[in-house]
Amino acid sequence: MKLVIHGKNIEITDAIREYVHQKIEKAVNHFQNITHEVDVHLSVARNPRINTKQAAEVTIYANGNVIRAEESSENLYASIDLVADKIARQLRKYKEKRQNHKNQAKSTNEAIMPESVQDLIGDRIPELPGEVVRTKYFSMSPMTVAEAQEQLQLVGHDFYMFRNVETGEINVIYERNHGGYGVIQPRNPNTNGHTNGNGKTAHFAVPEKFSV
Repeated sequence: MKLVIHGKNIEITDAIREYVHQKIEKAVNHFQNITHEVDVHLSVARNPRINTKQAAEVTIYANGNVIRAEESSENLYASIDLVADKIARQLRKYKEKRQNHKNQAKSTNEAIMPESVQDLIGDRIPELPGEVVRTKYFSMSPMTVAEAQEQLQLVGHDFYMFRNVETGEINVIYERNHGGYGVIQPRNPNTNGHTNGNGKTAHFAVPEKFSV
């Protein structure tokens, strides 16, 4: 298993490196057969208004899937403890899903419903950050909507971008404010929306909040 440690606004000392290896290796010990690479990102926020300044983020690449966990506190070692426990739970959940995949392979079309911009943000005006502060790269293997939904649960984000195996297009699946999931798809320029299976036109919109 390959374990890589990165630091932002912090020096990765031998003591920190040893502690990360100890905790993360223990967390993934029972999942070594599905874990290929572990990426650990440690950071310290310099903003005095942020109480939880010490953050630990773990990203695991397992059989083409991405499993992610992030925790923060006022103590870096405590953050590492918390994220190690969380990633262990995520791995256990992932392994259980793989084992029960055939029993759980049900259509999610009814659960994934389109939602209008008004429903998502109400009277608020969408705002984007003033600058790009981080860039991530990852492989985008084609997958079904059901597989993308599982990935969304594993990475712990509000949304997940994927390449739809049926259309070859880039889609985004996200958690809806009122429960269930939504999917954002490219809009056909010749129509005002996307036509679903019952012949009705459905409009897709960007959700209220994306956390990266």
